[in-house]
Order: sequence, then C-alpha cells, then structure tokens
Amino acid sequence: MRDKKLTIAKYVFEIILIMFLSVMYYLNQPIVTPKVLYIPKGSINQIISQMQTKKLDVCKLDSILLRFFGSPQSGWVDMNSTMNTKADFYYKLTHAKAALQNVTLIPGETTYIFLNQLAKNLHLNREKLQQAYDKYTPIAEGAFVPNTYRLPVGINEQQLMRLLLKISNKKMKELSIKFFGNYNEKKWFHYVAVASVIQKESANTKEMPLVSSVIYNRIKKRMRLQMDGTLNYGRYSHMKITSKRIKSDNTMYNTYKERGVPAVPVCNVSLEAIQAAIFPAKTNYLYFMKSKNGTHDFTCNYSTHLRNIRRATK
Repeated sequence: MRDKKLTIAKYVFEIILIMFLSVMYYLNQPIVTPKVLYIPKGSINQIISQMQTKKLDVCKLDSILLRFFGSPQSGWVDMNSTMNTKADFYYKLTHAKAALQNVTLIPGETTYIFLNQLAKNLHLNREKLQQAYDKYTPIAEGAFVPNTYRLPVGINEQQLMRLLLKISNKKMKELSIKFFGNYNEKKWFHYVAVASVIQKESANTKEMPLVSSVIYNRIKKRMRLQMDGTLNYGRYSHMKITSKRIKSDNTMYNTYKERGVPAVPVCNVSLEAIQAAIFPAKTNYLYFMKSKNGTHDFTCNYSTHLRNIRRATK
C-alpha cells in the first residue's frame, strides 16, 4: 500500500513538474506586438479577444496566465520593443504605461501643416503619416477636429492616424446628430467647407456668424466670394496673399476666379465655425474689411466698403 502511494505521489509530482516546465517554456516564447499597444477597458477575456482581432498571437491560455500577473491597465502601454517574451508581455500589460505628449491642432490649421507638426514633435516619418492619412480617410482636408491631444510617445504613423481620425469622426457624428438629428457625410462636409472659409476669414468667434452671412449673401447674388483666406490652403496656410498669387493660382480654392465655396474644406475647423456655417446671422452684408484694430468692418454697400479700405490702408 505504501509503495502504491509513493508511486501515485511520484506520478503527480511528474505531472506537476511537466506542467511547470511547460508553463515556463510558454512564458519564454516570443510575441510580436507594436512598440506602443492600446489596451481597451474590459475583462481579461475581453482584452485577449480584442487582441486576437488585431492579429496578436494570444489565446485562452494567455487569459489564464495573465491573471497571475495582475489586472491589465487600460490605455496606451509602452512595450519598449516589438519583440517580448510572454512573461514580459504580461508584466508590461499590468505595470507599464506609455509616456504621453500634448499636441495641439489649432482651429484654422491645414492638415499639411498639422502632419508636419506631428512628424516633428513625435519624431515620425512625414511621408508615412501622409500615406496613413490617405489610407484611413477619403477626406482630403478638414477631417480633424481641432483639439489638444495627449498622444503616446512611441506610437507609429498608422496607429496615430487611426486614433486621431477615429476621435475626430466620432466627434463630428455627435455634432451632426445634435444639429440635424442624423449624420450624412456629404452634407456634413459641405458645412465644414463653408466653416473653413469662415475660420480663415474671421478675426474672432463673435464675427463668425457675420462672415457666414456675407458668404451666403454673395452666393445668393451670384457674386464670387473673393476671399483671400481660401488661398491659405495646404502648404500655403500662413502665407500672405498677394495680387500675383491671386492671378497665378488656378485651383478650386481661388474664390476670385471660381464661384461659390471650394468643394473641399480649406482647413480643419472649430465647433464655433461649424455653428456659424449652419446658423449664419441674418444680415444684408456683402463686404467686410479688416480695420486697424484687427476686427472687420461689415457693410452692405460697395461705396462704404471702398471707404473702409481707404481708411484701413492709410
């Protein structure tokens, strides 16, 4: 009887040893991940399932073993390397956090300049950022919502564009539902295009509904908008508009030559500009001219507008 118990004990010990060695072997297996990984909120099983959808090499066993390391953190995790052992992977999921850096997109800035800013501040490849942008949205301009974003240091170009466009698209849909009760992309970006002209032309948010009224009033009278701000598109965002530039620019953005609002937004716009595009002030204004104090003088009459020009240029 004693020999039988010893045999059973030995058998159990061997099984435990084999299991222990198997687990140790598994914990030392490599796993390939992005250098910075986003962990959503949820249970361990939900997190592992979400990772599977992103083609990470994880399974049910990972759900079990991960529990011995603790609860995964939600948010961005710095994996430090794209190649880790399973043990390192579990530890970083439960203990590591990615460093965050603030990047601000100001209202009225173009995507071209914003991508330059992201490449410089986050040490990313400008060309890859553009490729990722083109991959994840068909919107040539105006797809971002101006804001201060807290972005993880180490995020790659694909992850960054996916993240920013996802946040922006969600916000735009929320605003559209608030204003219209639904979201129609074509309709929404028509107003973004109008808002982008307002954004470029207004001296402050208070003026935006007035500028909006001038745009609609001129369109109604089949007048060209003739607004310099529309030529501050793309790489020309901060360039002074000259008569030479107005004559030489043959793009859809040149409202001295083309009628109506450009089909594509000039820049990324604020909530205030969108509200002004949807709800313009009720005026008869057709002209405005920047005064010496930086704001604009609005008028219905061309003769008054000429006087405002003379006064501003003295």
